[in-house]
Amino acid sequence: MQRIGVRRRSVGLLFGAMFVLDACAPTHRSADESEINVYPANYKAEILAGMHAYLNDPTGIREPGVSEPMVRSVGSDNRYLVCVRFNGKRRGNEYAGVREIGAVFVAGRFDRFVEVREQCAGAAYASFPELGKLAR
Repeated sequence: MQRIGVRRRSVGLLFGAMFVLDACAPTHRSADESEINVYPANYKAEILAGMHAYLNDPTGIREPGVSEPMVRSVGSDNRYLVCVRFNGKRRGNEYAGVREIGAVFVAGRFDRFVEVREQCAGAAYASFPELGKLAR
């Protein structure tokens, strides 16, 4: 009789642990790719907003360019990626040189910037003068 009670408690604890772990699992796993990879309609405005936080000095950016959104491999996932090219200030009036970064979009919204290599190889850049006009 006592063993049955111990087994029931063990099974109950096991199911409880499974429930807690399931509740902690990322919710995006069950999301359909079509829900996650939505074309980012306002990608330029969202990139501009993100650059304020990304750059120490967002003013006076030279040679700003941006690609059209495209689905690319980002880590282990396929996401909409926009390639951004710019020459930003290092400190004072000293420029750091031209850089390329990728703006990752999830569910049509800006998620983060990533360093890019092959994802932006051969990307067609269009002028992005709004990036050159950022203020602090």
